[in-house]
Amino acid sequence: MSSSRFSAVRVLRLRVKDKHARWLCGLAREVNTVFNYCNELSVKVFERERRFLSGFDFWPFLKGVTRGDCALDLPVQAVQEIAEEYARRRRQHRKIRLAWRRSGGARRSLGWIPFKVRTVRYRGGQIYFAGRWLSLWDSYGLSRFELRAGNFSEDSRGRVGIDLGLSTFAAFSDQALPPIEAERFYRDLEPLLARAQRARHRHRSRAIHAKIANRRKDFLHKLSTRLVKTNGAVFVGNVNASALAKTRLAKSVLDAVWSAFRTMLLYKCDDAGVWFAEVDEAFSTRTCSVCNSRAGPQGRKDLGIRGWQCTVCEAVHDRNVNAAHNILAAGHRRLAEGILGP
Repeated sequence: MSSSRFSAVRVLRLRVKDKHARWLCGLAREVNTVFNYCNELSVKVFERERRFLSGFDFWPFLKGVTRGDCALDLPVQAVQEIAEEYARRRRQHRKIRLAWRRSGGARRSLGWIPFKVRTVRYRGGQIYFAGRWLSLWDSYGLSRFELRAGNFSEDSRGRVGIDLGLSTFAAFSDQALPPIEAERFYRDLEPLLARAQRARHRHRSRAIHAKIANRRKDFLHKLSTRLVKTNGAVFVGNVNASALAKTRLAKSVLDAVWSAFRTMLLYKCDDAGVWFAEVDEAFSTRTCSVCNSRAGPQGRKDLGIRGWQCTVCEAVHDRNVNAAHNILAAGHRRLAEGILGP
């Protein structure tokens, strides 16, 4: 019997740590410069000779861009790939001139840096590109794969910090997302459930319990799906639901189902390629999200204070929204520094 070896191509999406963002943005601006040069050159050649340049035809005009005093930091192979990609896009859209890539302004182009197989290599959780080692969140184990061509792409989705509570179920760091008030899934149907239980209508009691569970799941699924679709990173506070369930607030805590909500965010983010992390929310309510001073309300006596003003920088905060901003800042530090623990 003869054995054959099968191979397959798999597309992997990994996140580069935020500490390299500024350097990568600089390379992305150089990519835009090369792309726009190819765009302008292609139009001029077409007007003069009535023909289009291929990716190979661009190279005589691009020689020397990576050498000299004004050299680009991009590898030579990346410059070649930009020209080839421009030619492919122009043929695909059947246009004489493509849209310019903008490096600034409200309608700037998202960062894009192509690379070929010869320009990258992987070792010890890092990838080497353009003379620099870039740290990755390696969730696939790249050492098991043979790297091919790819690109660095800027994520267009935002990042959000979430503060969970009882009166307000979730407050967000994104101003476009209004706070969501806590639903009363169990308490709304509690009188009806009590009457059914006193009358010993077991089937009716089961139906009411099922209705409560279905309403709760519907609410959590819709909210978690919306957050995952609109964000590239989600950070939520690690509020201890099991400990609070042993206090007088047990009914409200169990009705809020924070743990189920975080579980839904976890597996939906994993499936969609969105970064998810639970961060330490200690002092997130007291700490000013502007000047980072602990000047906010503290202790049980100040639980009723929902808005406060920082005595240091005089910034005015909503208690829950300020906590969401601090949770987002803690998540950013984790992305940049690679913190393993909360």
